[in-house]
Amino acid sequence: MKKCLEVTKELGGQNYVFWGGREGYQTLLNTDMKRELDHLGRFFHMAVDYADSIGFDGTFLIEPKPKEPTKCQYDSDAAACINFLRAYDLTDRFKINIETNHATLAGHEMVHELEYAGHQGLLGSVDANTGDLLLGWDTDQFPTNYYLTTGVMLALLRHGGIAPGGLNFDAKVRRESFEPIDLFHAHVGGMDAFAAGLGIAAAIRADGDLQRFVDERYASWNAGIGADIEAGKADFAALEAYMLEKGEIAPNPSGRQEMLENLVNRFI
Repeated sequence: MKKCLEVTKELGGQNYVFWGGREGYQTLLNTDMKRELDHLGRFFHMAVDYADSIGFDGTFLIEPKPKEPTKCQYDSDAAACINFLRAYDLTDRFKINIETNHATLAGHEMVHELEYAGHQGLLGSVDANTGDLLLGWDTDQFPTNYYLTTGVMLALLRHGGIAPGGLNFDAKVRRESFEPIDLFHAHVGGMDAFAAGLGIAAAIRADGDLQRFVDERYASWNAGIGADIEAGKADFAALEAYMLEKGEIAPNPSGRQEMLENLVNRFI
């Protein structure tokens, strides 16, 4: 760890990713979970202290990863990692590096992980490799799905980008694609897919219909009782009095999932 930080500083690195995948347990019968988490928090503080001592002021990134190989991993998804960073007072130096296939293994969509880290202000970078949805392990494939890359770019644009992070590929051959030319095709295809996703996402944002629908769906929170709830001005007693006077609830409009999926399809 010490030497890797020194090399990162020497090469002018702007980020340092902690790719975990081993911090967890197989059984609680032989595990003191609190002590292990305390040790992990102490390790990260040691890394920050040494980085400061050598003048490395880049962003530290944790890459969530569930399962594979342990039954329970402490860095299983963005929410777990962010809770850990807050609990151990590390949010001033750490952000999250999201990988598509790790999101899948955690039972989430990639955009879910990006959104969670983004609205917490801790979205730092993207490991842009993907995987096979029918396999329960990390296959490090390159993205070719425009729906995926469009969703990723919509999230990144919504949260103002990820600089100094970026879209990073694991540059290695795979069992099905093991010749150097395969890496060439993979990188070109992955970059093209994200470029197309960025163009599609920008067009969707410029059109505005998707965002207008979301804004309208939450419009009841902008005034009246909704605004009072969000502002902390309404308690249970006030809400009870409000509903007794109101009598019947007002119906909620449909979420129009299929319509919105068709909207995205039009741009793709």
